[in-house]
Amino acid sequence: MAEPIRLSKLMSERGLCSRREADSYIERGLVFVDGTRVTELGTRVDPDCAIRLDSEARVRQQQRVTILLHKPVGYVSGQPEPGYQPAATLIRPDTRWREDRAPQRFARDHLKGLAPAGRLDIDSTGLLVLTQDGRIARQLIGDDSEIEKEYLVRVEGRLDDRGLALLNHGLSLDGRQLRPAKVAWQNADQLRFILKEGRKRQIRRMCERVGLRVVGLKRVRIGRVRLGDLPLGQWRYLRDDERF
Repeated sequence: MAEPIRLSKLMSERGLCSRREADSYIERGLVFVDGTRVTELGTRVDPDCAIRLDSEARVRQQQRVTILLHKPVGYVSGQPEPGYQPAATLIRPDTRWREDRAPQRFARDHLKGLAPAGRLDIDSTGLLVLTQDGRIARQLIGDDSEIEKEYLVRVEGRLDDRGLALLNHGLSLDGRQLRPAKVAWQNADQLRFILKEGRKRQIRRMCERVGLRVVGLKRVRIGRVRLGDLPLGQWRYLRDDERF
C-alpha cells in the first residue's frame, strides 16, 4: 500500500493549484477527499484518492489573471533590487497594449498576489509571465516542467562545431548537468536557444563556457505563447483561448 501523502502536495502535483493555494482552500473547507470535506492543514491522504474542489474555489481560480509583459532591460523580474524597479510596476492602465483582445477591464485587484512565473535577467528583454494562478506558475517553473522557452541571443566571439554541440548538450552549471537544449544559428551573430529549464543567468553562463559573450538576449516564446507584436514596456492579459 502506498504511503499517505500531504494533501496540499498531492493537489499541487495534480495541477489543481499551488501548495499555498491548497492550504488556503483546505482552511476554508473548500476541498473534498473521497467525498469528505477536509479542513485540517497537514492532512495526509492516499495518493490515489479522489480530490474535488468546492465551486467557490473553482470560481476563485477563474477570476485569477495572467499577464504577459514585454520586459525592457533595467527591470528585475521579481523582488526590488537597489536602484532597480520590479517589472510588475509596469502593469498600469496606461501601459496596457491597445490591441489586447482579452475582455478583462483592468482592476487593482489584478495586482494582488501577481508574481513572475520564471525569471528574466535585468539585462535581458522579452516575454515575462506574471500570474495570480498557482496552476500556471507550477506549469511553467515546476521541477518537472516540460514547457519550452525560446530566446534570440546576439553573441560576440568564435564558435566551432564542438562548441555548438556542447551548447546543445554536455555542459554543467553549479555541478549539475544541464538538460538537453536546442541551439542553432539564427543569423551571422545571433543564436536561437530553446530550453526547458531556467537556471540563474543560464544562457550567458553557457555561452561563456564556449568562449562567447552575450551582447543581447530576448525571450520570444514560452510554450505555445509568443511575444509577437507586443510592444516593449507594454502588457496584455493571457486570453482564455491561449494555453502554454
